[in-house]
Amino acid sequence: MALDLSNFPWDQLVPFKQQAAAYEGGIVDLSVGSPVDPTPEVVRTALAEATDAHAYPQVAGTPALREAIAAWYGRRQGVTLTPDQVLPTIGSKEFIAGLALWLGIGRGDTVVFPAAAYPTYELGAALVGADTLASDDPAAWPDTTKLVWLNSPGNPDGRVLSVDDLRAAVTRARELGAVIVGDECYAELGWEAPYDRTPTPTILDPRVVGDSVDGVLSVYSLSKQSNLAGYRAAFVAGDAAVLAEVLAVRKHTGMMPPLPVQEAMIVALADESHVQQQKARYRARRNMLRRALEGAGFRIDHSEAGLYLWATRGEPALDTVAWLAERGILVAPGTFYGSAGEQHVRIALTATDERIAAAAQRLASGRRLNGV
Repeated sequence: MALDLSNFPWDQLVPFKQQAAAYEGGIVDLSVGSPVDPTPEVVRTALAEATDAHAYPQVAGTPALREAIAAWYGRRQGVTLTPDQVLPTIGSKEFIAGLALWLGIGRGDTVVFPAAAYPTYELGAALVGADTLASDDPAAWPDTTKLVWLNSPGNPDGRVLSVDDLRAAVTRARELGAVIVGDECYAELGWEAPYDRTPTPTILDPRVVGDSVDGVLSVYSLSKQSNLAGYRAAFVAGDAAVLAEVLAVRKHTGMMPPLPVQEAMIVALADESHVQQQKARYRARRNMLRRALEGAGFRIDHSEAGLYLWATRGEPALDTVAWLAERGILVAPGTFYGSAGEQHVRIALTATDERIAAAAQRLASGRRLNGV
């Protein structure tokens, strides 16, 4: 049976978006985690200086880029990697959607992902006809499991998995002979101690994997920490044998990160000052929005890291979406991310200071559409 991709979840938000847009002062759109702040000047300069890109780029990335990725893992995560253990990707979403296919997973196999999950994990399984299981309990993963996705910090809920959590998951995946992948693109955006000062734990941490990264991968994106969503700049690291298998497919399909983007990535990975500046912006927005939501009767669950607040009023998610739309604020219902989100909404921090302040003021005033 052909895969039906006609039902795009965000289409359900159209009437709520129209309602929110009618509010005096305009919509505050907190439904999508797309960066609104400028790309750092140092990165834009590197991109511009590399625009004489007349030859085909390397699918595996330039030696300088691979070294920069490995150095970043060593400096920020305490993980020692060689250049053959890293691979640039054209954003992280294409890798997440394609990995099951590239690993030869298919019918009769199972792909596991978090109970509250970014929908692309399930999409990747559906593209190859594999079974799926949304579960955070390694003991529940079946013998047919061939691929496990972890997401820490989580989208949508901002949950951070501890070293112990990660170790238990890796141990179980290895028992099953499955590849396990940590999607870690919010690792630099931790808000609660100890991750307010250091990255959240990576699945490649020696305390997690021991002395070998066999069967284990980490995926990271520069979209969030460096405002590079439009560059499609990401990478994967870990088991060299698995990456070699993936690289072979990517060479045949021509999945080449553009050379100017590769050059920009090198600069972005080496410069930590812009990451801290961006984190400070998000921290201020998060603090303001969280106070306003809690003052309006919301409870914030998890949300220890990442670009979202996972909020609930103890009612069906779409009722909360409607309540906020009446106040000119658009958010995503937790049901977009599985049954675990039936009473939650995901509220993004990716809006300007002015829009975040407007949302906070509306929550404080209680004023609805038409002044009611």
